Amino acid sequence: MQVLFESRDPEGAQMREVAVRRLRFVMRRLAWLVPHARVQLSDLNGPRGGVDKRVQVELKTDVAGTVVVSSVGADWRSALEQALGRASRVLLRAVRRPGARQRLATDHSA
Repeated sequence: MQVLFESRDPEGAQMREVAVRRLRFVMRRLAWLVPHARVQLSDLNGPRGGVDKRVQVELKTDVAGTVVVSSVGADWRSALEQALGRASRVLLRAVRRPGARQRLATDHSA
């Protein structure tokens, strides 16, 4: 799985290794479905503080298309965990949807 990390915030950039490691860990069983992933960290209010740390996770799949989930929290770690948990649930739901296995079989047989 290829992971692209983006953050303009200096504090967010320090979370790069943690974010990539956590994404790979959470998606370890579904990694074969997700060839490309992107994690974006942004600070909505800047130095003013508050619940303003936003994490957006984008998973590009062959089966479910593109899954985009974002979460806002008081700190980067909690927002990251929320977004990754939600992204994995959405991806699992999309794979279990009727017809998903047929699309997967026809996409790989071509």
